[in-house]
Parts: sequence; structure tokens; C-alpha cells
Amino acid sequence: MQAETSTIPFVPAMARRALLGIAAAAMLAGATLPVHATDAAANYPSKMIRIIVPNPPGGTSDVLGRLLAKELGDTFKQTVIVDNKAGGNGHIGAAYVAKSAPDGYTLLLLDMSVLTIGPSVVAQLTYNPEKDLAPIAIPAYSPHLLVVRKDLPVKNIDELAAYAKKSGKPVSFGTPLASISQLAGILLAQNRGFEFNVIGYKGGSQALADLSGGQIDSAMASVVATNQLAQSGKVKAIAVTSAKPFAATPGVPTVASQIPDFVTGSWQGLLAPANTPPAILDKLQAAVQKIVAQPEFAKHLQDLGSEPSPMTRQQIAEWMRAESQRWGKVVKDNNIKAE
Repeated sequence: MQAETSTIPFVPAMARRALLGIAAAAMLAGATLPVHATDAAANYPSKMIRIIVPNPPGGTSDVLGRLLAKELGDTFKQTVIVDNKAGGNGHIGAAYVAKSAPDGYTLLLLDMSVLTIGPSVVAQLTYNPEKDLAPIAIPAYSPHLLVVRKDLPVKNIDELAAYAKKSGKPVSFGTPLASISQLAGILLAQNRGFEFNVIGYKGGSQALADLSGGQIDSAMASVVATNQLAQSGKVKAIAVTSAKPFAATPGVPTVASQIPDFVTGSWQGLLAPANTPPAILDKLQAAVQKIVAQPEFAKHLQDLGSEPSPMTRQQIAEWMRAESQRWGKVVKDNNIKAE
């Protein structure tokens, strides 16, 4: 863009002095903003913090939320509680936080796929994930594990593709519909030139139960949900969707080693309402980064089948936009609809 030449008109002296006075007042008002932001961070938190988990108790977000609440409480010397607001595939709790006061006392912890897929599969969301929520940190990432029934004669995704092409019937794939696992499975199969016979479930745990019992051929879910079944021999792990070999799944090849940049999984994100003062968001991010770096907490994450993400707040926001575009295309191309 070319620089514009000056077109400032002549202003009478009295009007000029008035304008200068207004400009000076505005500058002084603007100069106070960082002080207010600093004060807000210095006094934060001065009361109880609620972490809204939009899922029932016992799930990955709930377990992580309670671990994080304890550590944040110790860090801030304030009570931090987990409040489960389940329903609407996570959107009821997310919308609640999006519409809460932007003061840092109501936070959201959830699988970020709710926010990156939701706008594409839900006809009318009551909030805009990108505009109404402010990222803080991603304390835990767990890649997907592609698992098959234990007697399926395949050891990797190439063999699965070959088996699917030779088989007289499509390989069944159990998944909650309009979920990140369904979209990831579709993308993987299309890349390898075959199609899954998608079997819809209310939840991933039900799909894994049927897979363990031999009723379906395959499924894809987070390492948190699948690794114990794989280690016990109830299912067979053939690929993990992390960018590099994942510590919790030694010996399992990555999808990315055969399909470049194929990285999916469960990113457990901590967010606040939009317009929360940046100084408070920075304070929360610093606290979470310090917590996840502690050896004991890191061990908890590893035992769960997760690891922390180093992304900054800005990087998370950019990642959300990219993921929304990525999965939005898969949804559109395959006419995926939420139940």
C-alpha cells in the first residue's frame, strides 16, 4: 500500500488548541491503561476461581481439570474448583464461559476439537469460539491411537489399506459422529485410498468396548482412552497421530511418517472469556506453564498418556483458526452433520 500524502486542512488557532487539549487528554487516559492492567494482574486472584468442564465427571478433561485446579489453588493461594456443565457435545459449558464476566474467575477446560469443529457441524452455535473465548494454555495433548480388533491381520496403516481394498466388505470404524475421531479417520482413509464403514456411537468408550469385544474392526481415540486396552492386548495399536514417536506408545509408528503433517488428537485447552485483561491471561499462562513443568505433574500427564504443549496464547489462537479451516473442509467435502 502506498503512503498517503498529507491532506490536513487549515484549522483555526482556537479550534487547534481545543483539539490539542482533547489529544492530550486522550494520551493521558491511554497512558493509564497499562497501570490498570498491571493492577488487575497484581490483585488477581482475590476470590475463588471456577474451571468449567463441559463433560461429565470422570473423563479426560475432568481428571485433568481437577489436577490443574489443585495446583493452581496452591500457586495462587485461592480456592479453585471444577464445575461440570455437561451437554450439547461440550457447547453448553463452552457457551456459559463465553458469556461470563471477563475477569479471570470463570475458565473453561475442554478438548479443543469442540471449538475447532463445532462451527462447521453445529447449525447455530450461541457463541463464536474464536471471538468469544481467549486461549490461555494447552496443558495436555494426547494424540489419537488407531486401534483394530486384536485378530485383524494388519500391523500398520499400509496393511490396513491393503486389507480394506482386498476385503469383500469395508472395514468398520466405530466413532462418535461429527467428532474429531470421525474426521481424522475419514482423512486417513481417503489419503490411503479406501473407505471406512463408519459406525456411529454416543461416545468413544462405547466404540472401544465393542472393538474389544470384536464387534467392530477399528476405532480411533486419544492415547488416554485407548492405550490401556492396547497394552493389555484387548485391541491392537497400529498407528499414533503425533508428529513424532510418542513416549506413551513406544514402538507404535506415527501416521506422519507415512502421511506428512498428519497430526491429530485431543488438545486439552484452558480458556477464558474474550476481553479478559491480557495481564490476567499472562499470569494464568505463566502459572500453568510452571505447573506442567513440575516433575510430579509431568508424571501425571505421562501416566494419562498426555504431554503439555508449548504453544503461547497467540500460537493457540492461530492454531485454532488453522484447525477450524482444516476440519471445516473435511466436514463440507464429506457432508458431515451433527446428530
